[in-house]
Amino acid sequence: MVLKTHDLACTRGGIPVLAGVSFALAPGEVLLLRGPNGIGKTTLLRTIAGLQPPLAGSVDCAPDAIAYGAHADGLKATLSVAENLSFWAGIYGGTGIAPALAAFNLEKLRDRAAQNLSAGQKRRLGLARLLVTGRPVWALDEPTVSLDVASVALFADAVRAHCEAGGAALIATHIDLGFKARELDVAQFRASETAAGGFDGGFDSGFDEAFL
Repeated sequence: MVLKTHDLACTRGGIPVLAGVSFALAPGEVLLLRGPNGIGKTTLLRTIAGLQPPLAGSVDCAPDAIAYGAHADGLKATLSVAENLSFWAGIYGGTGIAPALAAFNLEKLRDRAAQNLSAGQKRRLGLARLLVTGRPVWALDEPTVSLDVASVALFADAVRAHCEAGGAALIATHIDLGFKARELDVAQFRASETAAGGFDGGFDSGFDEAFL
């Protein structure tokens, strides 16, 4: 297993939202998080990625194994597409950006500043960073926002290739991504509304947590 949770409980703004979350993710596997808006999918992903501590339970995963992608693209606006990817490749010790550019059809945009990209192009660039991290577990929160049908297909292909190479993906999404995956209904883990003590860091801190 590359990721396992046991009786995980998560809070948002000091209020318990999920409890008793237990699942395992194996190499080559995709697990889709399903459930209505506000049920706690984002909170669960943030907790698993280490952005906030769990209220209870545990997350078993190798150190630095998770690449987390949130709603924001988290790009450096004045850097070009290639410079953004090269920056992240350097951070994670990657060897090159060409596969990432090709996977998300960004070759012709490599010299364009991120601030001059469309919303869909920015999202593709944000997702392309996954390929330069070298991390085996992708934890993604609504990754297809702003993507057209063709770009969703590019993303699905990237996930398939990642899993075929031994990686795994945990994805919160409402859409059909067109590939075989297990599904986990997060609503079954809804917690009671008893307030938790302390602050869990669940509010927006103002820092860029779009990618980890």
